Amino acid sequence: MKNFDIIIVGSGIMGAFHAYHAAKKGKKVLIIEKDNFPVSSTVRNFGQAVPSGSAGKWFDFGRRSLDIYKEIQQQFDISVRKNGTVYFASDETEWQLANELYDIHHSQRYDCILLSKRQCLDLYPELKEDYARGAIYYPNEVSVEPNLLIYKLLQYLQEQLQVTYLTNTSVIDCVETSDKVTVTTSGNTQYTADKAIICSGYVFNLLFPEVYAQSGMIVSKLQMLQTVPMTNVSIKGNILTGLSIRRYESFEQCPSFKNITTPDHYAELKKWGVHILFKQAIDGSIIIGDSHEYAPVGRTDELGFDTKTYINDLMLKEAERIMSFPVRKIARAWAGFYAQHPDEIYEHDISPNIHIRTGIGGKGMTTSAGYAEHVIDSLL
Repeated sequence: MKNFDIIIVGSGIMGAFHAYHAAKKGKKVLIIEKDNFPVSSTVRNFGQAVPSGSAGKWFDFGRRSLDIYKEIQQQFDISVRKNGTVYFASDETEWQLANELYDIHHSQRYDCILLSKRQCLDLYPELKEDYARGAIYYPNEVSVEPNLLIYKLLQYLQEQLQVTYLTNTSVIDCVETSDKVTVTTSGNTQYTADKAIICSGYVFNLLFPEVYAQSGMIVSKLQMLQTVPMTNVSIKGNILTGLSIRRYESFEQCPSFKNITTPDHYAELKKWGVHILFKQAIDGSIIIGDSHEYAPVGRTDELGFDTKTYINDLMLKEAERIMSFPVRKIARAWAGFYAQHPDEIYEHDISPNIHIRTGIGGKGMTTSAGYAEHVIDSLL
């Protein structure tokens, strides 16, 4: 029986960063992954790290995450690019919120710049003139490649921090005895450690299903699209729009937010939880999305594995209202899923040394690095 200091169950962005911070403290770490490689939330997203969209402690975790991303990138290429984030306002309401958030973030010493309509059009020539009212821009935020980041990060953990990584291995039991945590896999192999941290995303039926059934978590299904490579188009960084301004919690801090109303042309988009983002990949292709449908634990299969053509058309129509590049040259479409909790994270201790940390929602890529540091510091 092999012994470790900490066992992490799940090698998505949450599990990987818990392992990172534990290993940085000199701990002997084992990550166990049920699949051949991560295939869920961590790889089915835009690859945007945008603390500007969060508030409160999550804003702080996001700021810290940017520092951690940049620290690792200086040592090992994990695909981090400091291309910034922009939120385009399309009307006076959104522009007012952008101005108010500028004041808030300026007071928090978080770098941001207000862009006029003219500046928006000069900096982003693909942006349609009749959409742009102005923008708020965050120069220090980063983009990553969702199809590269986690694999590079796991490679870094193994090569530079001596983390042990097991794949194609399902954990079916995790118990604490008098002095150790014992983890049992489906192959009936056992591993022991001082602590285990469960970062299993929206997998609720392998470990502690009765706990998850009472957790209050829900799963969100997102539809996303990606164009063919467009080498003649350049929209650098994280591109967010008026719908994002109306959705993200950072803007909820703004004095005017409580009084905003939904224009008629947004009604159907809001019904499906659509807000339009763009992120150009290294190969020139552009990710467009996304939508949100929800189901509670125990009924997540009802969300289905398919994507609805109607929702994709809604998103593409709105994308055409914003950008002039040929958004309908789609190479692929997919559904992503993530778990979320009303308290913004699900933290549950099975015993003094078995800890569930999951349900981080759509902010995993932005905040996991900083949040995991906080968890490891508190548990150790």
